[in-house]
Amino acid sequence: MGIEDITKKAQEFLNDNKVKDALSSQQAEDISDKLLGGVADAAKKVTGGKFDEQIDGARDAADKAVGTE
Repeated sequence: MGIEDITKKAQEFLNDNKVKDALSSQQAEDISDKLLGGVADAAKKVTGGKFDEQIDGARDAADKAVGTE
């Protein structure tokens, strides 16, 4: 199985209506908020606060892609 096969399978998975519904649920929003917040906090700590604005922007962009908000 090559990278093209894996990519195709991933696209098929993400285009499934049940998966789309799950990703746009309130539960997914709650989980993603906690996960993204934790990752952002860790990244800020590692970078010493030098890239807080960029980290927050990346977190916000990712948050818009998952959940209800």
